[in-house]
Amino acid sequence: MEKYPTPTTRKGPAATFTGDVFVDGIADGSDPSRLVAAQVRFTPGARTHWHSHALGQTLHCTDGVGFVGTRDGRVLVLHPGETIWTPPGEEHWHGGTTDHLMCHLALLVAPEQGDATTWLEAVTEEQYHAAHSLLGADRAAAGIDQP
Repeated sequence: MEKYPTPTTRKGPAATFTGDVFVDGIADGSDPSRLVAAQVRFTPGARTHWHSHALGQTLHCTDGVGFVGTRDGRVLVLHPGETIWTPPGEEHWHGGTTDHLMCHLALLVAPEQGDATTWLEAVTEEQYHAAHSLLGADRAAAGIDQP
């Protein structure tokens, strides 16, 4: 058995995030488990860039209200206690809403060879704001203030 020290919080790099995002690494994918895990905090308006994962990703919301969006325009609202699975290769983004922060655990398995995550371009302001408008009546049910 091993106990690891509390990780240092680091700011998410502008190359892969828009806005202020803070990451606490939990597991780095080292053998034998290959588990990669982090607690990620998104300030209102912050989000990842488009990306995909070789073996998929599990996102478990611990605080706030957030979105997960896919290339086909599907957007899911994420609340504390809820979990979303993105399958291998699915291009997606996730982050807080314009009015709420969001914190989640990001969990994935690193492949034996190659990169676990493929980072792509930034989510545009239009794409991000479209996610809000696509929810329509679901915004009220999600506890998100109407514009």
